Amino acid sequence: MRYFLDTEFNGFGGALISVALVPEHGDQEFYVALPLPDDVEPWVAQHVVPYLRHVPPGIFLELNRVDAADHVAAYLEGDDDPLIIADWPEDLAHFCALLVKGPALMAGVDFGLRLELINAAGFSAAANSRVPHNALHDARALRDFYFAD
Repeated sequence: MRYFLDTEFNGFGGALISVALVPEHGDQEFYVALPLPDDVEPWVAQHVVPYLRHVPPGIFLELNRVDAADHVAAYLEGDDDPLIIADWPEDLAHFCALLVKGPALMAGVDFGLRLELINAAGFSAAANSRVPHNALHDARALRDFYFAD
């Protein structure tokens, strides 16, 4: 199955703040926030942090990196051929980095997964998302863009 990915992070090259995966079918969405860094960039403090909890009740999880990685693996483990789709390379980079739990230790994605960076020219998550700069809402917007006629 295809899963649409979005992440929020602390500015260019900054720490991962949240990650969301939205499946192409169904409503079993994944969303997790990580502890905020001590030095949150001003733009991120204004445009991302206030919206971290703007998700449906029961879906918000705040976890450390290792637990978040394990939750991603558990979320995907029932799918024998998951395809992670993103519109921005940094989203894929943060997602892959999250799966690395320590030296020579990866989250349990031994079932494998594929990654795809799509050309989303003309698409803006901020312009199409119900809650801009919230990873879950932005991933939903990406899914809708992908399947638009």
